[in-house]
Amino acid sequence: MAIATTGTAMANLGREALPPSVWNWSGGYIGGHVGGGYGRTSFTNPFGPPIYGDVVDIPSFVAGGQIGYNWQNNSWVYGLELDASAAVASGSNTCLAASDLIVSANCNAAPNLFATGTGRIGYAFGSLGQTLAYLKAGAAWQNNRGDIVNNFEGGDLPQEKTHFDYGQVGGVIGLGVEQALTPSWSVNVEYDYLHFGGPSVATASTAKLSPSTILPASTTSLSSNYHIGKIGLNYHFGADPEAAPKSDSPLHARSAGSVPPIPYTSGWSFEGGSRLWLSRGRFQWDQSAVPYGWPEDPSILISRLTYHALDGLSGEVFGRVDSPWGVFLKSSLGIGFFNKGKSNDEDWLPHEGYPYLNTRSGESNGRFAYYTADAGYDVLRSTNYKIGGFIGWAYYSQSSDSRGCVPLTNPQDFCRIKPSDDRIVGSQDTQWNAPRIGLSAETMLTERWRLNADIAYLPWTDFKGRDNHLLRKKTTFSEQHGNGGGGVQVEGLLSYFVTNNISLGVGGRYWAMWTKKEADSADCGNGCGSLGFANYSMERWGTFFQASYKLN
Repeated sequence: MAIATTGTAMANLGREALPPSVWNWSGGYIGGHVGGGYGRTSFTNPFGPPIYGDVVDIPSFVAGGQIGYNWQNNSWVYGLELDASAAVASGSNTCLAASDLIVSANCNAAPNLFATGTGRIGYAFGSLGQTLAYLKAGAAWQNNRGDIVNNFEGGDLPQEKTHFDYGQVGGVIGLGVEQALTPSWSVNVEYDYLHFGGPSVATASTAKLSPSTILPASTTSLSSNYHIGKIGLNYHFGADPEAAPKSDSPLHARSAGSVPPIPYTSGWSFEGGSRLWLSRGRFQWDQSAVPYGWPEDPSILISRLTYHALDGLSGEVFGRVDSPWGVFLKSSLGIGFFNKGKSNDEDWLPHEGYPYLNTRSGESNGRFAYYTADAGYDVLRSTNYKIGGFIGWAYYSQSSDSRGCVPLTNPQDFCRIKPSDDRIVGSQDTQWNAPRIGLSAETMLTERWRLNADIAYLPWTDFKGRDNHLLRKKTTFSEQHGNGGGGVQVEGLLSYFVTNNISLGVGGRYWAMWTKKEADSADCGNGCGSLGFANYSMERWGTFFQASYKLN
């Protein structure tokens, strides 16, 4: 009996005595968030089944606040939350293209406000109960606005458009992880999916050829959905400073002889490694029919080129240095390739007898490269977490060749080659530069599991590109320029420390950049002549795998 008692006592000495639950999530809270992602607004076609389009992709950056209340029962946490976000979001695409004999439209959508009211259910885990994984669902509301603009009608007819600006109730579901930092503060990383039906909005009358007539005004029904990732910071009312350990106390009970990873130390530290990014890209060039100085809407298009389904693979290296004072530097550099994808070349030439033309080519010999470089400061930091703001720079370049030409509309001879001919018919080179302002958050969920999130807003972009057309009687190219606009870059990572220094992880990333509508392009042959207003946008998103080494 004495031997058994002694053995039990010695075993207990090797383990810290911690209460089963120290943190209490009950009570009210208020906070703020930033986030980003993408959405889609769909338009029904009153003129018949669409040849192409009717779905507008919408990159989005959001920022706002939330207020809520939690009730905790053992490890289960129930809550109610209200949040509201302002959005910087915009996108455009072809719509109402039911026939090559109809002048179709350019649909623009730009949601600017979101609000949700949700119920939450979560489970607090970890030896101190400071990590909360939760699901949420409830009602959502958006304000969506935009235009439906007839594309070029030949100059003899008035260019018509309609405008919409409406609020719509829908639904939201989401999931997230919230980490208690101190008795009063917590940080969360969250994914939300929002869906909205929509009202019927007016469309303008438009021209139809053969027989030559005017199609009367009609209506189209809208629907929208969005995928948004967010980082939030919450302040909890009435928190008892004695109800939870200090922020630099260990979150997880462990053996006295174990040596767990300590990711955030008070001195210098460095983490670096490599990533493999599996991604899909998209690039869009809208060419306006409106010359400089004319009063018409530059959204009236004469041509559009869309490169999509550009599935690529890239490798990158990254690193981050943290100082004892909370200042950090971080950067990433990558290069990749793709050898698949499609491009659609659309034209509106009713004055030449072609109200709508659309041809498709395949993409090959694709290459892309990118880097980010940031400097920041951790406003909250301890051995288990760090949250900081940063400013920096982003660069992205992409090029590819277009092969073959398959007409999706009549006339069949517009491509000038047979559908089976796989020659190179064009190419596109692009370069983007942009400053970025963002928020970075990292926290240890357990002794070895770590969660990272970065969200950056790009307040301004600079774009340069060149488009080459090789099927024309005389080879021509277009010089492309644009600035202003904006962008968003969102990234999340879940990683596991397999040793004290080495971690492996998997994450997701979404990047988007766009220019203002008042960008330009110049058509060059024997010389360069202005084509008037233009608009450019890019997206790339996907999953990445990471291996890193940390040195303290």
